[in-house]
Amino acid sequence: MPITTTVRTEGASRSVRLTKREIEVLSLIAQGHSSKEAADVLYVSKRTVDFHLANIYDKLQVNNRVQAFRAATRLGLIPFEPSFGHARGDA
Repeated sequence: MPITTTVRTEGASRSVRLTKREIEVLSLIAQGHSSKEAADVLYVSKRTVDFHLANIYDKLQVNNRVQAFRAATRLGLIPFEPSFGHARGDA
């Protein structure tokens, strides 16, 4: 089931829907994985991951991974989990 949020741009509203797989891809990329690493985790090709990223960029109206991550966290599509200087699970 796609996750939907409404984006307001210049007085207009539009819904942004990312599929479960697009969210999985974006979450892995946000964790610092390369397209190839994300592909390996998801058991798909790098080309498939890059295809999902292109769809994500188009839906979020962004041009790169950083912008996609920032837009998706701002819209509540993926959680923001800072891990600066901490390994996962460390307090």
